[in-house]
Amino acid sequence: MIELFQFPWSPFCIVQRRILECARVNFKIIPIPVNDRSRVWRLTKQRYYQVPVLRDGRNVVFEVGEDSQVVAKYLDSRLQLGLFPPQLEGVQAILWRHIESEIEGVGFKLNDIYWREFVRPADRLGFLRHKERRFGRGCLEQWREEQPRLLAQLEQRLVPFEEMLLHQPFLLEGRPRFVDFDLYGMLANFLFSSHYRLPAAHNRLADWYERMSRLALSQETSPPSREKLHS
Repeated sequence: MIELFQFPWSPFCIVQRRILECARVNFKIIPIPVNDRSRVWRLTKQRYYQVPVLRDGRNVVFEVGEDSQVVAKYLDSRLQLGLFPPQLEGVQAILWRHIESEIEGVGFKLNDIYWREFVRPADRLGFLRHKERRFGRGCLEQWREEQPRLLAQLEQRLVPFEEMLLHQPFLLEGRPRFVDFDLYGMLANFLFSSHYRLPAAHNRLADWYERMSRLALSQETSPPSREKLHS
């Protein structure tokens, strides 16, 4: 059975979890404490301490760089999902870098404002220490003060994705590709605290998000010829 080692609110973990859910395969979620990455460290033979990490039998899969998609490409190849068709390689690479910078960079701050509501008391010190070491002392309170500006910034940054959905149900085509799952993960992280909704101005994006939430990958959403991973 495939095992996904994760934090439930991590946008990058949500991406892989949604792919697995949509593929309708049996998998197990393994929660990792914020303060203790030792299990991941051992699992990856001291090569990695972040999440997500995937274990599939003897295979342990994790990212090798800031812009890699090793986990998603492994699942795509393993489950024959057609998320990375060769003709879209360049376009998707550009898009996922943009999504994981411009959208994630605002969305996680808005979610983290409510960190005390979803981080266990035992993990709060480690969570706070990690955030302040990376973003500066008082960053969480600063983001709370900047909340209106951050919300406006997110709404503006989502405009191109709203426009991409003007004439098709998914971002690039009539069926979902990897970037649909990637954007879904970033937005699901933004919505994780349950304090937000998607911007009212982006009704097509809201419809798309509902489709992605209910999606099950099947022969109707997969390409006629089962595409394999090309890299």
